[in-house]
Amino acid sequence: MEKKIEHTTVSTNGINMHVASIGSGPPILFLHGFPELWYSWRHQLLSLSSLGYRCIAPDLRGYGDTDAPQSANEYTVFHIIADVIGLLDSLGIDQVLLVGHDWGANIAWYFCLLRPDRVKALVNMSVPYRPRNPKVKFVDGLRMLFGDDFYICRFQEPGEIEEDFAQMDTAKLITKFLTSRNPKPPCIPKEVGFKGLPDPPSLPSWLSEEDIDYYAKKFNQKGFTGGLNYYRAMNLNWELTAAWTGVQIKVPVKFIVGDLDITYNIPGAKEYIHNGGFKRDVPFLQEVVVMEGVAHFLNQERPDEVSNHIYDFFKKF
Repeated sequence: MEKKIEHTTVSTNGINMHVASIGSGPPILFLHGFPELWYSWRHQLLSLSSLGYRCIAPDLRGYGDTDAPQSANEYTVFHIIADVIGLLDSLGIDQVLLVGHDWGANIAWYFCLLRPDRVKALVNMSVPYRPRNPKVKFVDGLRMLFGDDFYICRFQEPGEIEEDFAQMDTAKLITKFLTSRNPKPPCIPKEVGFKGLPDPPSLPSWLSEEDIDYYAKKFNQKGFTGGLNYYRAMNLNWELTAAWTGVQIKVPVKFIVGDLDITYNIPGAKEYIHNGGFKRDVPFLQEVVVMEGVAHFLNQERPDEVSNHIYDFFKKF
């Protein structure tokens, strides 16, 4: 699979960024989530490049073979978007078709908010747009909703969750993350820890030992702090984006989510997505696709379907 995919390192915004790319034609930029890598887009890179697109999937700041500054203050959306803009500049790309999932989706929303001039259209997955509430910081709002054990709240204290993760084999931990099909908001009491999460009976057909090993190897080399720092910068993002309160996302958008995804089952999410709130904040939202029987990692669980959804939308542009 990797034979056709090229791997390069690009220097951008003060860091070295590892980039996987394949194909030629209109550029598509893929942004991964947590705990993931460029590798999460392996299927889409191959299928969309074969349909005539130049597919580009970086390891984002903190992940894989890209540099990982230690401080959470260096993981604001302004840092991440500057990394990505620098990448596009170095590749000589003015405008992209953008695809995001999980944290990558969050970054993609901010990308469209801050630099809509660089985005032709967006296919975003799993995480709907969350407009900034000027009265409540992001993490504080989640704490009020779900309590201190909610996973995003547990991720806040530097070093604490890294210690929890270190008590488990990395391959096993990655498997637990990628194969979870429980749509309830994940609350992980300290005394239970992530090792207390149920083990999957066996790997699903869409995930191989080889896939798990690739992720595990990279996270063993890099650690999890970089990825966790995105969560630790959430309240700082809230402070820094005050000037964008109430600003709409003015880019054509298609949104895809699995009906078993945690993000789709958070109280109020379905109402927001389907009853007009989402369309109010993202006026050029053109399609919402809810995939039945599909959990959070939909781009890996249903790769062909997801690639077709991306192609069907992007061919209009």
